[in-house]
Amino acid sequence: MSDPIDSSATLGIVGAGTMGTGIAQIAAANGHQVHLYDAYPEQLATSEAGLRQILAKQVEKGRMTQQQMDTLLGRINWTDHTLSFSKCSLVIEAIVENLDIKKDQFARLEAIVPKDCILATNTSSLSIASISSALKRPDRFLGIHFFNPAPLMKLVEIIPGIATSAETVQKARTQIDAWGKVTVLAKDTPGFIVNRVARPFYGEALRIYEEGIADAPTIDWAMKTIGGFRMGPFELMDLIGHDVNYAVTETVFRNFYYDPRFRPSFTQKRLVEAGWLGRKSGRGFYDYPTENPPEPLTDEGLGREIFERILAMLINEAFDAVFMNIASRKEVDLAMLFGVNYPKGLIDWAEEWGFAQVLARLEHLNALYGEDRYRVNPLLRRVVHNGDSV
Repeated sequence: MSDPIDSSATLGIVGAGTMGTGIAQIAAANGHQVHLYDAYPEQLATSEAGLRQILAKQVEKGRMTQQQMDTLLGRINWTDHTLSFSKCSLVIEAIVENLDIKKDQFARLEAIVPKDCILATNTSSLSIASISSALKRPDRFLGIHFFNPAPLMKLVEIIPGIATSAETVQKARTQIDAWGKVTVLAKDTPGFIVNRVARPFYGEALRIYEEGIADAPTIDWAMKTIGGFRMGPFELMDLIGHDVNYAVTETVFRNFYYDPRFRPSFTQKRLVEAGWLGRKSGRGFYDYPTENPPEPLTDEGLGREIFERILAMLINEAFDAVFMNIASRKEVDLAMLFGVNYPKGLIDWAEEWGFAQVLARLEHLNALYGEDRYRVNPLLRRVVHNGDSV
């Protein structure tokens, strides 16, 4: 096991948006000097003011002292140039999800950083191999995917590209572990673990809604009250923003060569087209702010049907991630527990429910609809019929 980067080492963060600022906060809290770069001075000012406000609230609540706040802020240098990156041991990029822009940024960075500096992208959906093609030394490049808000969310996906060296992977993972995060190793495939496995939470809920089986409040009620999820799918889509959620779904769908399992929803597309993006626009599936949200139909039988249908589809996707060697069973379950705060790891949940029960539910959906969307993963079949392990 390699040692983490020394806490006295200097780190670079590219992009002073919410995610970049959050990563800078984590690094500074762990003793690193941090250069937080953004090309737009107004974004740097927003980043610094926002972080000061967040930390001031922590001081107010007694979670940190004023001296600790000042020390943390003193470790971060908000800058509009990357010349200071010449002394960095690790640089993490957290800018717009655009392949060409990221490739251009890394080509520039490679000419500045030291030869032993690890370069990483925080992309949630783009190919690590594609971004690395802009580099002369792709062996020191990989994905380090934090979840928002980065200081609070425990999970970080570590994604090697096809050219990433084993040493780079081990060193990067050891470093992020040293920051108190839960790391999982994922293959460089669309959506990695979380954004791939979680698609049915939204997609199947939208399908149930479009079929007229239940409305949004009822589906949200079923997933929270019966399933134990912290938020229902429609509440969560409104919180994430339909522009963001739809774009991820569309990207995963396209990059999986239009596999019907990931087909986007026309309902969500129309919300995006209308500008009904959820909380940030004041309207999505719900109106915001609202003092009187619509009441769900609290029918126990209907609620359980909704919950089990969505859960079975999530489990099927988790099995597929293991079947296709995207990650191990343990890491898939960890990813869903700590990346999206599911009540249980999906494969552990399937074992508790009964693998045969999950299979029966999926086979019923497949027979009912006759769509490839509901095909059962071969690994689940083998576990049920042959007693194979997951």
